[in-house]
Amino acid sequence: MKLIVSSMVLAACIAQSQAQDLVPLKIKLPAPAFIGTPSDLPVGTTVEKPTGKPRPPLMVPPNVVNLALGKTVTSSSTNVLAADLKKITDGDKESRESSVVLLRKGAHWVQIDLGAPAELFAIVIWHNHDAPKVYHGVVVEVSDDPEFKSNVQVVFNNDHANMDGLGVGTNREYFETNEGKLIETHNVKGRYVRAYSDGSTESKLNEYLEIEVYGRPAS
Repeated sequence: MKLIVSSMVLAACIAQSQAQDLVPLKIKLPAPAFIGTPSDLPVGTTVEKPTGKPRPPLMVPPNVVNLALGKTVTSSSTNVLAADLKKITDGDKESRESSVVLLRKGAHWVQIDLGAPAELFAIVIWHNHDAPKVYHGVVVEVSDDPEFKSNVQVVFNNDHANMDGLGVGTNREYFETNEGKLIETHNVKGRYVRAYSDGSTESKLNEYLEIEVYGRPAS
C-alpha cells in the first residue's frame, strides 16, 4: 500500500520542524535610566500604553547575530561627524550624554551598510531612553539600493502625519525604554537599513544611541 502525504500535511510538518529549531533572540539591554512606567499618554500621539512587563522574546534561528555591530553609518543630517555616527553601531546603549548622537531638527535618517545582502529577522532601535518620551515619524526601511530608490521594503512606519514624506503609517507610537524598539522583519532581505525620525515629545532634535540588526548572510 502506498502512503500519500498531502501538501498541507507536509507543509505543517516542515513548519513544525522549523519552529523546533528556533531559539529566543538574546538582546543585551542597557541599564534602565528611569523607574516605573508612564501613567499619562501624550496628547496628539498614537502611543501604545506600556504593559510594565518585560517584552516577550522573539524566536529566531540559532545562527542569527547582530550584523550591524561596527558597520558604517551615514546620515541625512549634515551637522554630525562620521566619528560620532560610529556610536550608533558600537554596542553602547547606555543613556549617557557622551553616547547620544544628535541630528538636526526635522525629518532625518541614519543608514547602516551591513556590507553584504542578508536575511533579516529583527531590528532594535534605541533613540534615547533617559526619559519616557515618544519619538515621532519613526520609519524603518530595508533595501539593496544605497540610495533607497528601488527595491525598498518598509518594515515599520508609525508616521501617522506623514512628516517624513514616505506615506502614512499604521504602526503605533511608543515610549522609549531601555528595551529599545524591537521590529520583527519577517526574513526580509537587504543590505542597507535606513531609520527615520522627526523629533520627540521632549525635543525637536533627533537622537540615537544604537541600532542592532539581527540576521544572517543571504542564501
